[in-house]
Amino acid sequence: MSRWDHFGMYGIEDQATGLQIRPAHPDEYDAIAALTVEVYVGDGYVTDGDDYVRELGDVAHRAAEAEVLVAVHEGRVVGSLTVAKPGTPYAEIARPGELEFRMLAVSKQARGLGVGTRLVRAVIDEAKSGGYEAVALTTMFSMVDAHRIYERLGFVGVPERDWATHDGLQLFVMRLALS
Repeated sequence: MSRWDHFGMYGIEDQATGLQIRPAHPDEYDAIAALTVEVYVGDGYVTDGDDYVRELGDVAHRAAEAEVLVAVHEGRVVGSLTVAKPGTPYAEIARPGELEFRMLAVSKQARGLGVGTRLVRAVIDEAKSGGYEAVALTTMFSMVDAHRIYERLGFVGVPERDWATHDGLQLFVMRLALS
C-alpha cells in the first residue's frame, strides 16, 4: 500500500512526512497571499511595486475564479498554486483540452522537500481524472528551480506559444501531454 492516503478530489496526505496537498480553505488565504508575494518578490521574479503583486495577493478572487491548492505541513502553509480550466479568467494560455496551473510558490523553509513536485503532481492527477489531454503552464526564464520540477515530470517547452507581458517580460510555455 502506498504511503499516500487520498481524501477528496486533490486531498492527499503523505503519512511519512505529514504533508497535505488539498484545496485551500478561506482561513488560509492570507497565509497563501503572504507566501506567494514573499516568494515572487523575495526571489526577484517581480518587484514590490509591480501590478502583478496585487494579483498574487488576492487569493480570495483567485479561489472564486479558479482552484487554489495548498501544501500544509504541521499546520503551516508551505506551498500553493492556482489551477485554471481553459476559458476561465485565470487561464492565460490553456487551450481546449488543457488544464493550466499558475503561481506556484514554495516557502524557503520547505524547498527541497518535494512540496512543489507534489503540488504539480496533484494537478497532473486531476487533469488525468478530468479527461484533459495535457497540462500547460507559463514560466519565467529565471525560475530555474521550478523548471527542474517541470522537466523531471516530463513537461517540454512549446516555443511557438511563448509570449510577453504588457511591459515586455518574456515568458515561455511548457506542456505535458497526458496521452
